[in-house]
Amino acid sequence: MPELYKNYIGGKWVEGRSGKTFENRSPANYHDLIGIFPASGSEDVDCAVSAAREAFLRWRLVPAPKRGEILFRAGEFLRRRKEEIARAMTREMGKILKETRGDVQEGIDTAFYTGGEGRRLFGETTPSELPDKFAMSVRAPIGVCGLITPWNFPMAIPTWKLFPALLCGNTVVLKPASDTPHTAVKLFEILEEAGLPPGVANLVHGTGRETGNALVRHRDARLISFTGSTEVGREIAATCGQGLKRVSLEMGGKNGQIVLADADLNLALEGALWGAFGTTGQRCTATSRLLLHRDIKKEFTEMLIERAEKLKIGDGQNPGVEMGPLINEAARRKVERYVGVAKEEGARLLTGGENYAEKKSADGWFYRPTIFDQVTPNMRIAQEEIFGPVLVILEIGSFEEAIEILNGTPYGLSSSIYTQDVTCAFRAMRDIEAGITYINGPTIGAEVHLPFGGVKESGNGHREAGTTVYDIFSEWKAVFVDYSGKLQKAQIDIE
Repeated sequence: MPELYKNYIGGKWVEGRSGKTFENRSPANYHDLIGIFPASGSEDVDCAVSAAREAFLRWRLVPAPKRGEILFRAGEFLRRRKEEIARAMTREMGKILKETRGDVQEGIDTAFYTGGEGRRLFGETTPSELPDKFAMSVRAPIGVCGLITPWNFPMAIPTWKLFPALLCGNTVVLKPASDTPHTAVKLFEILEEAGLPPGVANLVHGTGRETGNALVRHRDARLISFTGSTEVGREIAATCGQGLKRVSLEMGGKNGQIVLADADLNLALEGALWGAFGTTGQRCTATSRLLLHRDIKKEFTEMLIERAEKLKIGDGQNPGVEMGPLINEAARRKVERYVGVAKEEGARLLTGGENYAEKKSADGWFYRPTIFDQVTPNMRIAQEEIFGPVLVILEIGSFEEAIEILNGTPYGLSSSIYTQDVTCAFRAMRDIEAGITYINGPTIGAEVHLPFGGVKESGNGHREAGTTVYDIFSEWKAVFVDYSGKLQKAQIDIE
């Protein structure tokens, strides 16, 4: 019998109100049933938000350093269970063990980094323009935060949102992706073990259409933090705008890696392979466009094809596997559609372009690393996010042309340039329209103490991670203390 999992509301594991459920299966073997989870509805969301609202009255009064200590403990428990969680995560969402270990490590790093900020949740003091008057600004919690997270980083991204939200004194309701509910259960087991009070963090499983919508629309959820597609992000922004609630959006990307003629080609090759085919291309920061200078294009393309065709595909739990499956059948069909579009547009298929179905992987959603050449900047495959192991090559003749093409999409999340020319490197830092720029590194590989997010259709201006995340999860309050013993009127009593 498969294991039956529950929601976590008010400090208790509880069944869904509707009685409806959904299956969680491994993308590497769809016969592998991980468990049955509640398909929660608006009643479950209402219970979770109510529990969070009640807990907020107490949690906001807990000193920030004490809140940080709980996060430190959570980090320690994550570290102790790192291998167990990584293996469960690989089974659940498919990426190889090396990557899921890194995913858990991001959660550990975030716990320790955020815990330390409990003693650094700084405001500002500033001179008043009037005598005998003190002025300062402090951070205040917002209330109940609704967190909606994706499946591709099922530990890292929830902790990026949840830990800073809790440190600021908020309470939360997490709606994880329906493809990765088991990892969220592991996280909440750790929060419970770390001593987080009941109701401070609540977990509600279900679909985005029903559970996620109910959370976004709930009038007592005062903030929504979402990571996912740009299309869904637009809908969430519109709904939150109607309710005048704060919303933070981290969305799609069409990230480009530039390789100039003077680049270290071996280094650039490693970056392109990792950026394009790490996590099977299922990252918002994945390298989906490769901008090659015409002087090195032929040589580099030959190197790229040779290496891509040697990548070992299979179940990420097995030693030596370098690329796992796509997350589900719908994701593979989407990749198949875009491969068809590329051929119709006149792009030349260099390798891949088909399902991978050797005997050991016949029951999973595998697809070969795919590379297209003769791609022009306005083709759909050079403009639209595919979210799979598909890399397109665009030829460039100069640094200026590379920047123009790289910036020429609706997105602006991550970017990369390989060059030995320090002038080009610094001009790229200045001129590329993206929230993240790597010099001689791939487009993937965020660090938790730096801001993460994008411009244009990749985000709405907020940044997760680093210190900037606290501007999402806290309100600024200006405080004035007048000890003059008389009425002083700002701007009026100044002579």
